[in-house]
Parts: sequence; C-alpha cells; structure tokens
Amino acid sequence: MNRFDLPAIAMGIAFALMWSSAFSTARIIVQETAPLTALSFRFAISGCLGIGWALALGQPLRLSRGQTKAMITFGICQNAIYLGVNFVAMQWIEASLAAIIASSLPLVVAFLSWLFFGEKVGWLGMAGLCFGIAGVGLIMGVRLDGSYGILGAGLCFAGAVALAIATLTVRMASTGGNLAMVIGQQMLVGCCILAIPAILFETSTLTWSWKFAAAFAYTTIVPGLLATWVWFTLVNRVGPTRASSFHFLNPFFGVAVAAALLGEPFGPTDIIGVVIITAGILAVQADRKRSGD
Repeated sequence: MNRFDLPAIAMGIAFALMWSSAFSTARIIVQETAPLTALSFRFAISGCLGIGWALALGQPLRLSRGQTKAMITFGICQNAIYLGVNFVAMQWIEASLAAIIASSLPLVVAFLSWLFFGEKVGWLGMAGLCFGIAGVGLIMGVRLDGSYGILGAGLCFAGAVALAIATLTVRMASTGGNLAMVIGQQMLVGCCILAIPAILFETSTLTWSWKFAAAFAYTTIVPGLLATWVWFTLVNRVGPTRASSFHFLNPFFGVAVAAALLGEPFGPTDIIGVVIITAGILAVQADRKRSGD
C-alpha cells in the first residue's frame, strides 16, 4: 500500500515501544533461567496462541508454497537467530545496549534492499541514515566500556543482520492474507530450531518469582504476538525500509524502559542521541516520499 500517514506513524511508534520493552523483560528472564530454553517455550506458547487465533478467524491451516517458504525464512532469521542470539547476549550485556545495537537495522535493510532488489536511496535518505547511526553511536559511545562483553555485542550485531533478512521476507510471507496463521506458524519454526541447542547445550534451572512470571507472560503476548502482528501490518503498509527506520527509536525506548524496570542509567546524552535519531527518521521518510514509495 505504501501509505505513510498518521496511522502508520502510530503503528511504528507502538511497535518500537513494544519491541524495545522486550529487551528489558528478556534481561529479567535470562537472569532466572537458561535463555534458549525459555525462548523455545515462549515460541511454543505464542505459536499455539497465534494458530488458535487464526483458526478462530477462519483462516486455513495450510499456507501457499510461497508463503510457507517466506514464513520459514522469517521464523529462522527473526525468532531463532535474532532473538536467540539476543537472549544469549543479554547474559553479559545490559538490555539498553542490546536495544541500541538493534537500531542499526535500517542501515542493514537499506543496504540489502539496494544490493538484492535495486532499491534506490536518495541523498536525503542517506543523510537520514547517517543521522540515525550518529545518534546511535553517541548513545553507545557513552555506554560501551570494558564492562560490556565484546562477544555479547557481536552477537547482537549478527542478530541485526538476521533481522534485516527477516524484514525483507515479511511482504512475501503475508501476501495472500492469513496473517495470524503466518505469525503463529513462524513462532513454531523458532521453537523447533531453538529446542535443538537448548536440549544439547543448556541445563535448565529456573528460579520462580512473580517478576519472572510477569516478564515471561508479557514477552510472550506483547512483543511475541501483538508486536509481530503490528510489524507485518506496518511493512505491508509502508514498505521494509520505511518500517525498519522506526527501529531508530529503540535506543530511546530501550534505555527508558531499562531505566524504569531494571534501574539501568539514563542521562542527557541519551536524550540528545534520540533527538538526532528522530531527525534521521524524518529524513528517511521524506526521501521515500520524494521517490514515490
């Protein structure tokens, strides 16, 4: 549809808030149990809820061949790889840093769109992307010190690349409708993939508490199902490059939620950084409008 209007902006902001909040709840979860085991169980629950929702809406269980391929690719790249490596990484790094790294997604999406699909990015869009990265770099420069694991940061960057690939498959996965069924099935793909390393390499121990239960329930329903539905809808509405630019809000929302829930630091540099990031988002959207997308 490529309609960038107020509803699209509202969806983008809502998605960014829900998505960013998942980093803090994931941090709570991995402090209490094995990360891949917890994530696999989360996908099993989300997948069953999603498929049940789809069946209640009258959507068929069987997807088209093209949808199935795209759904499996999305489930592997976003759920198994992106979320898998982020859950593992947050054993060693703060939730706010993981959210900041995830905001590099628009650059990766723009590069892959240019490389594989010949999508053009004008000078205004490039300036916006540079502004976004500058804002991310400003926030990261203050937060990245010797206490953060290099391995954890590297895993998060690898996850951002996988998420970019998943983003480019969203339209193919949702073409033909049956969106709720696609969402439910791609959750089960992530569950099956992550169950293998969880069984082979993790010893599942769990410390039950109300905080863990609330975090697990929230991340299963809100970032797991609701945010995914909003994301699919948004990408179909405005395209992957425009939609992914809302990930530039991850530093602000991620840092703000982590400060509120986990007591992680939040200062003036974070505010300056998010202003720069917001300017980058506006430039990217203006460039896409000029190009007619």
